[in-house]
Amino acid sequence: MTTIAVNPYLDGNFAPIREEIIADKLSVIGELPPELSGMFVRNGPNPQWSPIGQYHWFDGDGMLHGLQISNGIATYTNRYIQTRGWKIEKEAGKAIWTGLLEPPQMDNPYGPRKNTANTALVWHAGQMLALNEGGSPHAIKLPELETIGEYTYDGKLISRFTAHPKVDPVTGEMIFFGYSLFPAPYLQYSVVSAAGELLWTVPIDLPIGVMMHDFAITENYTIFMDLPMTFNPERSQRGEPAFMFESDRPSRFGIIPRHGDNSNIRWFESPACYVFHTLNAYEDKDEVVLIACRMSSTTVLITDDSQQDPEANIPRLYRWRFNLSTGTVREEMLDDVASEFPRVNENLLGRQTRYGYTNKMANSPLPLFEGIIKYDLSSGKSQIHQYGKGRYGGEAVFAPRPGASAEDDGWLVTFLHDENSNTSEFLVLNAQDITAEPVARAIIPQRVPYGFHGTWVPQQ
Repeated sequence: MTTIAVNPYLDGNFAPIREEIIADKLSVIGELPPELSGMFVRNGPNPQWSPIGQYHWFDGDGMLHGLQISNGIATYTNRYIQTRGWKIEKEAGKAIWTGLLEPPQMDNPYGPRKNTANTALVWHAGQMLALNEGGSPHAIKLPELETIGEYTYDGKLISRFTAHPKVDPVTGEMIFFGYSLFPAPYLQYSVVSAAGELLWTVPIDLPIGVMMHDFAITENYTIFMDLPMTFNPERSQRGEPAFMFESDRPSRFGIIPRHGDNSNIRWFESPACYVFHTLNAYEDKDEVVLIACRMSSTTVLITDDSQQDPEANIPRLYRWRFNLSTGTVREEMLDDVASEFPRVNENLLGRQTRYGYTNKMANSPLPLFEGIIKYDLSSGKSQIHQYGKGRYGGEAVFAPRPGASAEDDGWLVTFLHDENSNTSEFLVLNAQDITAEPVARAIIPQRVPYGFHGTWVPQQ
């Protein structure tokens, strides 16, 4: 008798939940700070139906998990993001689309791919948007987490929309890009005004389609990463993988003035690498500085295992210095500990920060986070909050204390799952003392599966 291996992303706490609930007055261990008032919302993949073909973690329908706090009382809500694809499959009572590891369904009457809206969130101009880089954003109503619908900026959105737009905390502008694997233009760059109007979109020349998951901004510049995770349809016609990490291609970093276009972008080259997520970027005299989690290579959407880089898929915190006067690049590793999902106090995004926060990866073939690392980028020192054996958290988001003057005066918030008891909780840490016991743990009455990115929306 043969046993069929269970896909690890459909098992344990990666497995989807199907029930949508509202649970108020959650039981709290410790005390939720009275100034911590607002809503933490996290996005993630949660397939509505059993998948067709090979399932990748990136494929699941978007589900939002929200934790609203008011006067020390916590309410939990979870809701599917009701995309067009979700509605079509809901009506059909089964999955209709395959995922990223399968060929595009060119004969699917509803289109070859589904926009799951499952990756990240942004709050801008009074609107929450759920994001997936393969399509348009979806507007979400808070605190109910109800889906309003696709959000296209009154029809002005002509590109896809990154999962990681950047909101400038000073100007209020939101900067985003959309990438295309095929056909050109492979990259389009857009700016949205503080009032929420899409001002313009310009194409940026790239030699080939690449997977570009994130980018960064400074006060005056935008930084794009043309990394050698390439998509080439001619390869698939030869029976080779369409996606490939080309380790013989350099990494290119393009620096463009905030309101510039393809005519004034400058490209800098460094050794081949891959970056899923940036921590921050800033200007330092003649240099533009980028801090991000760097991998030597990645096999993320590659189904054959012919690439034998033992360091593949291991992200570590790095710093790049791009000198705009000399055209030189300096690249240095800041820590050899593997970590991902980097965040800063976003009131300082695009400016030099002293602190950064990442999630420490467990020694596991799965993307599990066993703790939070707080980096002091000025001294080079770091501190770690370990969750404890069998306890794994999600992306830790910084929630600033209202009226705070110190950069790290606030809390780190995340969902955490205890695999020993199969229970989930909302965790609050004092960002100024992350090695201390948690400030509060709100116990959630149902399992919160592991997911992707979250955001904190203050009450005001």
